[in-house]
Amino acid sequence: MSLQGPFNDICILRLSAIGDVCHAVSTVQAIQRHYPNAKITWVVGKIEAMLLADLPGVELVVFDKKQGKAAYHSLKEHFKGRKFDVLLHMQVALRANLAARVIPAKVKVGFDWQRAKEGHFLFTNHRIAAEKEAHVLEGFRGFAKAIGVPHYEPSWQMPVTQEDRDFAEETLSPLGDKVLVLSPAASKAERNWLPERYAEIADYAVQQGFSVVITGGPTELEVTLAKQIESAMKSTALNLVGKTNLKQLLCVLENASLVIAPDTGPAHMAVTMGTPVIGLYAHSNPARTGPYLYQNYVVEVYHQNLKKQTGKTATQLPWGTRVKGKELMQQISVDSVKEMFDRVVNEQAL
Repeated sequence: MSLQGPFNDICILRLSAIGDVCHAVSTVQAIQRHYPNAKITWVVGKIEAMLLADLPGVELVVFDKKQGKAAYHSLKEHFKGRKFDVLLHMQVALRANLAARVIPAKVKVGFDWQRAKEGHFLFTNHRIAAEKEAHVLEGFRGFAKAIGVPHYEPSWQMPVTQEDRDFAEETLSPLGDKVLVLSPAASKAERNWLPERYAEIADYAVQQGFSVVITGGPTELEVTLAKQIESAMKSTALNLVGKTNLKQLLCVLENASLVIAPDTGPAHMAVTMGTPVIGLYAHSNPARTGPYLYQNYVVEVYHQNLKKQTGKTATQLPWGTRVKGKELMQQISVDSVKEMFDRVVNEQAL
């Protein structure tokens, strides 16, 4: 049952990570369409705020987890004297739960009992409807539904400037009309595919008339992985690792023809810009965390490993159960990715 408004002053709490924040943007913008006069405040992590800066009609309040206890005090002081009509508490992590405690709101909406982990239910007084086997984005959509927003198909208006678009255009235009972006690094090394296999796919794409771009952040893991891919390639790639900010990366992904990535933020960033994604998944269920609009393009070994490790299928276990193992991504073959590449090229007329 939907809550009864009015909802003139709405607070969103979703701190991280990049992919989840991308999912949440579609929910926030659906709420804006339904309640065009409502003031919306979003409490978000520091890095994620760099991506969302200048999001239309949204006040961003940055929560810097590196400040420790001071971050909660700062949040409490920022909201002193305010009272939101509703808080949409869209993250179950303990850090977010403690942040919810200091956000003043008449109603605090959280996840249903099944998804309310780490004491999440203690910091809310209303729950969204339970859903079976929901994608993360669909879970967020439940928060919009809880305050009366009718069902919507996700769409995004991401906050980029003409300068960001010009950067991407100038960077990619010399490469031609067919550009494959590899965003090869996830936050954990075990979720990454092998560099020599990325290289083989990159060379295959070049044979099909594509130019290849490698993207990523400035971390040692990402820089090293990109260099390993380049070294293993017979052809050449444009290496942009560590050379773009998040908004420039967003526009690079927008200008790409196709993206190949593991379970990582840029895969979901690409979705927000309407660029097809081939997701490579082994540890998490792509039906829950895969590139939302392109889940049918995922190459995965998750289900076979879940069955092997537990003896059960995804529908027989708590939704979102992960599988463990540092070598799982090695089970994704080059041939299976080539096959998916050919399918996407054909279906998307690339």
